Amino acid sequence: MKRAEKIDSVQELSGDLGRATVAVLAEYRGLTAGQMNRLRRAIREADGRCRVAKNTLAKRAVSASSSRYEQLGPLFQGPLALLIGFRDPVAMAKVVVKLAEELPKLEIKGAILDGQVLPAAEVKALATLPAREVIIAQLLGLLQAPAAQLLRTLNEPAARLARLVDAIGKRAPGAEAGEPA
Repeated sequence: MKRAEKIDSVQELSGDLGRATVAVLAEYRGLTAGQMNRLRRAIREADGRCRVAKNTLAKRAVSASSSRYEQLGPLFQGPLALLIGFRDPVAMAKVVVKLAEELPKLEIKGAILDGQVLPAAEVKALATLPAREVIIAQLLGLLQAPAAQLLRTLNEPAARLARLVDAIGKRAPGAEAGEPA
């Protein structure tokens, strides 16, 4: 690889890391070309990118991109794929964990999310979280609950009065014979 190609590779990888929300490191030793293509396709469908680079170039890209990915440096040992997610970190974790279960030779080494290094067990725990849309819906439900309770409380006196008038109307002596009360 020529020097210019190395510089381009480092710049491209650091640009990807600059846009990323999560980066997962996985060892891919023993995967066939078809399995690697399947991995790349699945990551691309989850709005991510699978990058394989020399560890020295990846370390340079990590140190050049931003300070939040510098902690990945010590994890670069052996043949690693850098699985970069650009939108939802939970969706990326779900895809990676699912692929790691289907492809036993794909081993998750760790991840970085919001500047914190996550070991493989925490990546699997991240994958068990509900999707972003579900969390937003739950949050909106929690925010809407007090307003709905207040509305029910304010409407209750009028509703009691209406039930009382209805009950009195049904108990009136002429109500059973069809006469107006």
